[in-house]
Amino acid sequence: MDATVSVLLERIFQTVFPLVAIVGLGYLCARRTHTDMSVANRLNIDLFAPALIFSVMSAKSFDPIAHQNLALAGLMVVLASGLLVWPLCRFIGVSPKTLVPPVMFNNSGNLGLPLIVLAFGEEALAAAVVLFVVENLLHFTVGMFILDSRTNPLKLVRNPMIVATVAGLAWSLFNLPLPQAIKTPIDMLGQIAIPLMLFALGVRMTSIDFSNWKTGLWGAVLTPLSGIIVAIPTIWLLGLEGRDAAFLILFGALPPAVLNYMVSERYNQEPHQVASIVLIGNVASLVVIPLTLAFIL
Repeated sequence: MDATVSVLLERIFQTVFPLVAIVGLGYLCARRTHTDMSVANRLNIDLFAPALIFSVMSAKSFDPIAHQNLALAGLMVVLASGLLVWPLCRFIGVSPKTLVPPVMFNNSGNLGLPLIVLAFGEEALAAAVVLFVVENLLHFTVGMFILDSRTNPLKLVRNPMIVATVAGLAWSLFNLPLPQAIKTPIDMLGQIAIPLMLFALGVRMTSIDFSNWKTGLWGAVLTPLSGIIVAIPTIWLLGLEGRDAAFLILFGALPPAVLNYMVSERYNQEPHQVASIVLIGNVASLVVIPLTLAFIL
């Protein structure tokens, strides 16, 4: 038993420490000197992350049909977690537009992608990308509609991540050829995305304060709690087994996405409160994620 516990703890450490190390490096660099990540973040959203999505989804080994239940499960976790928390907003004393999006839209990019790969190996990258794509599609549609009901859905057509998703699915479904001379640079660009996401998360943490810590604490508790509460019956309902079930539980336990803070600034939706939710939620994940890994591994 002691040997089993030791192996489990070592695996959790090997999964979590690389993430903490890169986030911590970003934080320390930004604390020592002014670090403007605006250009890097824009490149990541517009180029590196879409390259990663296309690289994974266009690969011959990627089977969209095999991941359809996981995609549906991810959709259910995102939407149902929002519905679960919405009625609690009046009790907490915070606007649903402030609390519900961070609870719904978790850190499936900055944290989810590297976490699943480190915990389950490179072969799990396809599943991680599927959950990331589902969460992002909902964030840029349902999430924007929550904040502004006048959002134009036609803007989605120009979103690089959505374009990369559609293109990657087309390449996979129709088994289209992709010359190695084109595939290699796309793969290389995609490999930049994950470490840059983690580094940017560390930099972002230096600009967020704890002035709205009560709201942040509520968000830190409700985000993983609602995700896991929805994920468990969803696994049973859709008949997910093995790794797919583990992926979904881990997906449900993720903290709020940093993108929530950027979007709240854009729509002037109490960005300081959203910032506290994001920061405290990601700090709390240092406890939540290891406990979740101990449960699923």
